Amino acid sequence: MFQTLSPVPPDPLLGVTEAFRADPSSSKVDLGVGVYRDASGQTPVMAAVRAAEQKLLAKQSTKGYVGQAGNRQFAAALETLALGAGHPALVAKRVATLQAPGGTGALRLGAELLALSGYRGKVLVSDPTWANHIPLMGGAGLQTAPYPYYDRSTGALLVARMLAALDAAEPGTVVLLHGSCHNPTGADLAESDWRAVADVMAQRRLVPFIDIAYQGLGRGLDQDAHGMRLLAERLPELVVAVSCSKNFGLYRERVGALTLIAENSAAATTSMGHLQSLARRNYSMPPDHGAAIVAGIFADETLKAQWLAELTAMRERVMGLRRDLAAALRREFGGPRFDFVAGQNGMFSVLGLSPEAVQKLRNEHHVYTAPDSRVNIAGLTGGDIDAVAKAVRLAVG
Repeated sequence: MFQTLSPVPPDPLLGVTEAFRADPSSSKVDLGVGVYRDASGQTPVMAAVRAAEQKLLAKQSTKGYVGQAGNRQFAAALETLALGAGHPALVAKRVATLQAPGGTGALRLGAELLALSGYRGKVLVSDPTWANHIPLMGGAGLQTAPYPYYDRSTGALLVARMLAALDAAEPGTVVLLHGSCHNPTGADLAESDWRAVADVMAQRRLVPFIDIAYQGLGRGLDQDAHGMRLLAERLPELVVAVSCSKNFGLYRERVGALTLIAENSAAATTSMGHLQSLARRNYSMPPDHGAAIVAGIFADETLKAQWLAELTAMRERVMGLRRDLAAALRREFGGPRFDFVAGQNGMFSVLGLSPEAVQKLRNEHHVYTAPDSRVNIAGLTGGDIDAVAKAVRLAVG
């Protein structure tokens, strides 16, 4: 049976990780893997997370299943985090939230629910988008098509072209949007752009599918949710995939949720039933530990304040690294070619380098990026910024 399987092409990003690990250089720099790192190069356990975990372990009396819907305190906390307290959809009971195994699991559940609902149109995705978006949609039987978003050569958003593409979409078309800290580019829509997107989507009766994996790491918790909340006010239906990997540092715990806003409470209840059925036939029950930690943080004002302070420090560190890298690249290139890095949000930027330059960075200067020249800004320690900027100049030639 299994001998009929063809070899799977290696994942390009995992190949970068393996090459980095095998590199004996003492000056190597890993800007490929998309995890937050502190100034020492470590992905730390947040103090608020550790304290909440200790409280959880002290009082936990069972390891029994939490049920297909997951931790309901966690779900309520993420609804408030995403939509804000007292959102009209919450008051009208038009919201359904299912705990999922990470943001990726939430995306897949959302895609499967779309397919189950009979959606046969294409899911529009930004060009570029997170590498796993397209296979996730395809794995659920959905087709995708790109809409213009980013100019790789200049680091500028293509807002007018994006709006034109949305305006040409058929009514009912699902549009995948990045809530904040656009992966892979770090280039977010401005508030005025979100208003324009909301206008077009309302006029064309499009359905937003929002992936928000970095809330709080761009401009702040509420600022990063601005576009999503605006769409939730303007449109009758919304799909949101939430991840707690980055803003809580719970990568390996696989903590996420899928939130739906339906046209009415009856549709929300029915959708929740189908989501639980999809979960049952997929992974059965969600993991409990990470979601219980998040719920514990939101239930304790002291821990919540501590988490917010730590998240603010993480965001400010990344913003500082962006400014420093952009300044170093300006010095090396003698001009503003990479100034866009300083004005972007979150952990990622696409430098717009050729494949040959990416290979030179790796082979000659021991600087590892994703194949499309996406760099994880948080992978910089600060002390290596000048060396990385020089390596980029030498690789470009």
